[in-house]
Amino acid sequence: MVQISRRGALGSLLTGAAVSAVPAAGQAAQMGTLPGPAPAGVPTWARGIEGQRKADLGNGTFLNPILAGDRPDPSILKDGDNYYMTHSSFDAYPGLLIWHSRDLVNWTPVVASLKANIGSVWAPEICKHQGRYYIYIPAKFPGNNTSYVIWADRIEGPWSEPIDLKLPRYIDPGHVVDEQGVRWLFLSGGDRIQLAPDGLSTVGKPEHVYDPWRYPDDWDVEGFSPEGPKVMKKGDYYYLVTAVGGTAGPPTGHMVIVARAKSLAGPWEDHPRNPLVRTVDNAEKWWSRGHATLVEGPGGDWWTVYHGYENGFYTLGRQTLLAPVTWTKDGWFDIGGGDLAKPMRKPKGGKPGPHGMALSDDFTTDKLGVQWNFFDPKPGEADRISRKDGVLTLKGAGEAPSSGSPLIFVNGDQAYEIECEIEIEPETRAGLILFYDRQLYCGLGFDAKNFVTHQYGIERGRPANPHGAKMLMRLRNTRHIVSFHTSGDGGTTWKRFDRGMEVSGYHHNVRGGFLMLKPGLYAAGKGSARFRNFRYRALD
Repeated sequence: MVQISRRGALGSLLTGAAVSAVPAAGQAAQMGTLPGPAPAGVPTWARGIEGQRKADLGNGTFLNPILAGDRPDPSILKDGDNYYMTHSSFDAYPGLLIWHSRDLVNWTPVVASLKANIGSVWAPEICKHQGRYYIYIPAKFPGNNTSYVIWADRIEGPWSEPIDLKLPRYIDPGHVVDEQGVRWLFLSGGDRIQLAPDGLSTVGKPEHVYDPWRYPDDWDVEGFSPEGPKVMKKGDYYYLVTAVGGTAGPPTGHMVIVARAKSLAGPWEDHPRNPLVRTVDNAEKWWSRGHATLVEGPGGDWWTVYHGYENGFYTLGRQTLLAPVTWTKDGWFDIGGGDLAKPMRKPKGGKPGPHGMALSDDFTTDKLGVQWNFFDPKPGEADRISRKDGVLTLKGAGEAPSSGSPLIFVNGDQAYEIECEIEIEPETRAGLILFYDRQLYCGLGFDAKNFVTHQYGIERGRPANPHGAKMLMRLRNTRHIVSFHTSGDGGTTWKRFDRGMEVSGYHHNVRGGFLMLKPGLYAAGKGSARFRNFRYRALD
C-alpha cells in the first residue's frame, strides 16, 4: 500500500489520490487486538480533503463507505439528476444535514434542515411531493416520543419549523403515495397511517397491514424489532423493504427483508430469498447491515443505500453503504456486493463531484449545523457562540462536558488528530474532547493553573498547567489509542501529556443511544473561551 508521510504537527493538509488503511480482520477485533494498517493486498480507500478517506477510487470503482462516520438510517431522494440524502442526527443540533450527489458515490453537504431541539432524532424520511420537499422525523424525549414533519419549497431551505404529527410510539416513517393518489406513512412494526393531502397532519388511526418475515430462531440477533419500512412502486407491485433483527447487539442481527403487494393494504408476499442483506460471520468487514432504501441510479441501474458498523470501529457509529440491486425474472430483486469488503464498479452515468468537506475551521464562516453541532442544546444555546477576526468565542456552560453542551462533529477516519489554540478567561475551563454522551467522554481541558483530565465520563485528575491561560492543544486518536500534546509557545515545542487513553469501548453496545464518539471542543465555568485555527488531519 502507499504510505503517506506525516509532515509536521498538522503542518500540511493531505489531498489528492493517496490511500488510507483498513482495520484488521474481524477475528482480530473479536480477540481484542488493535486494528492497524492494512496488510498488502487489502483494498484501501482514496484520500480526500485533509486526508479523509473517500469512496471514489478514481478508476471507475468505489470502496464503501460512501459516507464514513456516523451517517445512519440513510433516507435518499432522487430528484431529476440530483440525489439528496439525510440521516439520523440524534441529539446533535442543528440537525438533519442534507447531502447532495450526482453519482451516488461523491456527496457534499447542503444544509442542516432542523434547528429546534425536538429530542433525539431517529431514522427520518426525505421525500418530494407535488414540488415540495418534506422530511418526516421520529423524535424521542426521555419517556416520550412522537413524530414531526418539516417542509421546504427549495432543498436549500428555508425549512419550516417542526410540526407535531401527534403520532406516539412509532419510529422510522416511510412515505408513499397509493394508486388513488393518497399519501401514507408506513411505520415500524408493519403499520401505516394516512396523511392529509398537504402531508402536514395524519388522518384516522394507524392500521396494521404487514406481518414481517421472521428469521430462524437459532440466529444470533438483538431482537425482532421490525423497523425502517421503505416503500416504492415498480411495475404492478409495491415493494416494502424492512429491517429486522435489531440495530446493534450481535453483528449478525440486523438484516434487510422484502415483501411485495399490488395494493398498499396488502396482502403482502414475502421475498422467497429473505433476508437479502445480512452479516453472517463476525470476520466480515461490515457488521449489523440493514435499514435499506432502493434508488434508481443516474444511468438507469438500481442501487440501495443502507448502514453498517465497521468491524473494529463501533466508535464511528453506523456508516452509509452503497450496494447494487439486480431485478430478476420472477419480479423480485436481489442485493449484491457481498460483504462490501472489496471495490465495486460505480453506478452508470452520473457526474462525479467533490466529496465531503474540510473539518478544519478558521472560524471566519458559520459552519454550525454543517460541521459543528451542539449536543442536546437548551433553547438559545447558539447564543453562546460569537465569531470575529478568525476567533470563535464560546461562553462557558456547566462545570464540565457532563453538565454543558459541547460543540462536536462527525468524522469518519480510523486515525486522526485535531489541534486548536485555546485561550480562557478567569474561572473558565476549556479543552478538546471525544464525546459520546454526557455520561461517556474523554479529553483534556485546563484552567489557568491546572489541567483537567476527562476519562470514562468523569474528571479524574488536575495536574499542574505550566502554560497558563493560553495554549496550543492537540488530540490524537490512532485507532482507539488517544494521546494529547500541548504547547505554550505556539507550536515551536510540544510536550506529550502524561496520560494516555484507550476508547474502543466508548460505543452503543456499552452505553446505548446509537451514537458515535465525536471529536469536539468545550467551554465550562463562568467565563468564555476563545478558539483559533482549529485543524483536522486524517492519519495513516
